[in-house]
Amino acid sequence: MKKNFYITTPIYYPSGKPHMGHAYSSILADIFARFKRLEGYNVHYLTGTDEHGLKIEREAKKNNKDTKAFCDEISVKFKDLTRILNLSNDDFIRTTEERHYKSVEEIWNRLIDSKDIYLGKYSGWYSISDEAYYEDDEIIEENNKKVAKSSGSSVDWVEEDSYFFKLSKWGDKLLELYKTNPKFILPASRRNEVIRFVEKGLKDLSVSRTSFSWGIPVPKNNKHIIYVWLDALTNYLSALNFPDTNDKLYKNFWPADIHLIGKDILRFHAIYWPAFLMASKLPLPKRVYGHGWILSDERKMSKSLGNILDPIDIINKYGIDQLRYYLTKEVSLGNDGNISLENLKKCINNDLANNFGNLCQRVFSFIEKNFKGKIPKKIKDNSIDKSFNDEITKDLKSLIELMDNQDLNSYIKKVVDFSFNANKYFNDNEPWSLKKSDPERMGDIVSCITKQILNITLLLSPIIPRASEMVMDTLNIKREDRYIDSIKKDVFNYDLPIKKNKILFKKVDYDN
Repeated sequence: MKKNFYITTPIYYPSGKPHMGHAYSSILADIFARFKRLEGYNVHYLTGTDEHGLKIEREAKKNNKDTKAFCDEISVKFKDLTRILNLSNDDFIRTTEERHYKSVEEIWNRLIDSKDIYLGKYSGWYSISDEAYYEDDEIIEENNKKVAKSSGSSVDWVEEDSYFFKLSKWGDKLLELYKTNPKFILPASRRNEVIRFVEKGLKDLSVSRTSFSWGIPVPKNNKHIIYVWLDALTNYLSALNFPDTNDKLYKNFWPADIHLIGKDILRFHAIYWPAFLMASKLPLPKRVYGHGWILSDERKMSKSLGNILDPIDIINKYGIDQLRYYLTKEVSLGNDGNISLENLKKCINNDLANNFGNLCQRVFSFIEKNFKGKIPKKIKDNSIDKSFNDEITKDLKSLIELMDNQDLNSYIKKVVDFSFNANKYFNDNEPWSLKKSDPERMGDIVSCITKQILNITLLLSPIIPRASEMVMDTLNIKREDRYIDSIKKDVFNYDLPIKKNKILFKKVDYDN
């Protein structure tokens, strides 16, 4: 029976057009989802949009549009992004859907039943932009305005009636969770950050607002709107048809294996969310991974700085596989990563065009010219060939472990090394020089290198899926053989000529 795997991105707040941060989170989640499918897992990959709150309400009014119509319009941009990024998501959730309303109401009622919610009065700092509450020590003054230290977003002093969640009650249990399950929050630096915050002591959390109307009303008191983060986080359950705990999706996929998020929303996912779930008597997700920000010119991207790199513009000019590969290889997953067009071009030329792409082009052309387009079957296995072909097989377990721990950078470094070694093997053994003197040995070399190309392609397929599909189509690899287990098998059809090979990656001009 297949194992199940559930991975989620944050659901994106669609107040503007998608940016590189959205693309990065989505691509990362897609890579992990594709890798688990490569292992043979039954995968559920979720993304979507968070469409409630005061900010959305104000943006709709600003554009003279009905709020729901405004959400319908902007959500499409994010849904389109899933196609542009070549994501393999299984669902796209919107918080304005009926299925989501049912889930949120169920969670609210469970919190009421557990006596973890009470009615009181809130007074404090609130950021409309972040949809977050801040303590006094989290606020600074800039240009005569109060802003949140962490985000730089402006805050306002708010006083209103509010329902509160007894977050303070769950501090010790959260600390116990982090201690007994140290991989619940990754990387370790983020876990330590969360632990320090919780150890300072948690205050009860305001979980309703009365100052706007765009959201899910509190059951039995529609003067209050449920706090957007209690609302938004529940999407991970509503996409599985919760509260029907007998539903196939819920039974197969909850608890989630990993919530992949940006570090700026770590608190909500690593503190609030598990506390809500504990109080609701529901299983906790297995992991929350907080990745860093994408920087441009060593600074966070912003309109005011003029350093925004539009992912769609880059894809249109350089290609989606190219962007996916670059973000994977050049950005350290747990840290902030600086990107630039110059480095993107170098990466495309050095790694994709000159290395992997060139290897495929040379070998496939050689097969067409010297073997009537058919992959030669290996006749004799010498020690050099065996050592070369065993290189990946021996590392397979450790490669899987790297991906299971979201150590994507170490994983891709190993795969890139395999690709460079494959080029070296082909160059060192010079099969072209053996056509007359030792055609049998020439065939064995080509057989070995073609098998290694397939193995590398399988390992790269979660990262550069389009190019990988092209390679496997060229080699006539059956759909049922496009799994990681095929690394240990011979899956070639030696009687069928390979398809006409195409250039996988074109070199780019540094001047453009």
